[in-house]
Amino acid sequence: MIADHHSDVLIIGAGPGGYETAAAAASSGLSVRIIERDELGGTCLNRGCIPTKCLCRSAEVVSVVSDACSYGVEVQGYTLDYGRAVSRMRSTVATLREGVAAALSGVDVIKAEASFVAPGMVAAGDKVYTAGKIIIATGSRPAIPRIEGAEYTVTSDDVLSAESLPGNAVIIGGGVIGMELACIMAAFGTKVSVLEYCKEILPAFDKDISKRLRSIIGQKAGIDIVTGAKVASVSRSPEGSFNVTFETKRGSEALTTDMVVMATGRRPVIPEGCAEAGIEVGPAGIVTGDNMETTASGVYAIGDCNGRCMLAHAASAQGRIVLGLDVVPDVIPAAVFTSPEAAMVGLTEAQCKDAGLDYAVGKSMFGANGKAVAMGEPVGMVKMICRRDTGLLIGVHILGPHASDLIQEAATVMASGLGVDAIARAIHAHPTLGEAVAMAAMNLKMKL
Repeated sequence: MIADHHSDVLIIGAGPGGYETAAAAASSGLSVRIIERDELGGTCLNRGCIPTKCLCRSAEVVSVVSDACSYGVEVQGYTLDYGRAVSRMRSTVATLREGVAAALSGVDVIKAEASFVAPGMVAAGDKVYTAGKIIIATGSRPAIPRIEGAEYTVTSDDVLSAESLPGNAVIIGGGVIGMELACIMAAFGTKVSVLEYCKEILPAFDKDISKRLRSIIGQKAGIDIVTGAKVASVSRSPEGSFNVTFETKRGSEALTTDMVVMATGRRPVIPEGCAEAGIEVGPAGIVTGDNMETTASGVYAIGDCNGRCMLAHAASAQGRIVLGLDVVPDVIPAAVFTSPEAAMVGLTEAQCKDAGLDYAVGKSMFGANGKAVAMGEPVGMVKMICRRDTGLLIGVHILGPHASDLIQEAATVMASGLGVDAIARAIHAHPTLGEAVAMAAMNLKMKL
């Protein structure tokens, strides 16, 4: 088989990992081709990170307006218009998609389905392509577990494409996707119940954070959260409503609802022909080494499709690794845009215990932070973990206002191999939320 076209770099998938890697490679003088079957920006821009953040902002505004009188602003007669919020979301996505297209101005963009037809050879449309480096960046799609009646459920993709919200909804899954959707829907008047199989929501987060968040949003947003819930089935009644049966330690229970949202994680999208191309695919996704190279020489896999870390910024970082750029691959912050926000980087306290590490913990509360109190958001905490022998930071966890922004200071310190001293010794401006991070560091330093 003879290829029609050859380039230095060929990328399958134009999500954050794909398009940022393509732009970086092109700016360095390489010839780059990117193949995308759908819209530029991938799931993150079109059906994930950006759309949900737009709606999270709308939910935040609802909260501010509803409590405006406590800030000295009387607001009368306001109404909730979810359709307008969706319109704003779509406009934002379209604007950012134009930005992606501009970033790829020096890249040959092909809109087609890509598949491997032989080792090192990719077919798209009626042509076959080769490259010095082939990078698979095909992302992921919603995972649908084998639950009786799963066909009656909708996914996050469906919710984000809807023009209106139901009167009530049951969300199966209390992870990042489930909790963000729960907060958005509740803000716009939907009565939400969340069923989480694990003992706590946000299972990957530190328990001090997830437990407090569950309590806060249960009281603040009226979201009913059931943990330790194993969903048995979903059925549809003749009237059009849905019945969700589930098991807890109390026994069998059931809920009747207008919508059932399946938010049970995501699974990798694997291009056709991987076996023929010598690319090994494991249970978590495409198998890769530390440099993201697959079992096929010259072929790499980045982002959700390799199952290492399903975060957009992880995909982008892995793309930089493929290009030979300097990246610290094991310090990856994560955030969930609930109300309040939660963010983390590094190990949880439970992971430290399981690993038998000698560690120390320092905490600070936003209730003691002047800026947080002035903002009317005094609920939350900063939890910092370091090795007792070296003082090196190994985990930071934040629940509170702008947690997604505050976590970056900790991530930078950890990626630089620095200890708690780096934060404790730095002067933080007053009054700022960053002082809560500094206070946790100072409290931790006193324990060493």
